[in-house]
Amino acid sequence: MAVTYNKLRHILVDRGMMKKELQEAAGLTNHEMMKIRTDKDITTETIGKICKALKCESTDIMDFYEE
Repeated sequence: MAVTYNKLRHILVDRGMMKKELQEAAGLTNHEMMKIRTDKDITTETIGKICKALKCESTDIMDFYEE
């Protein structure tokens, strides 16, 4: 299974939010942001930070698919 954060990208566009703003609001590192940009696995802690900052659920920001 692989992951994609396309839903997260759409949320950012819909809210007019830059990736840097999300990084600051969620307290994410540059490394975590790089993993999101390249659709790599991130920790549940990171998912929780993003969801808290955006006031959403994990299913709102990511999808899994067969490789």
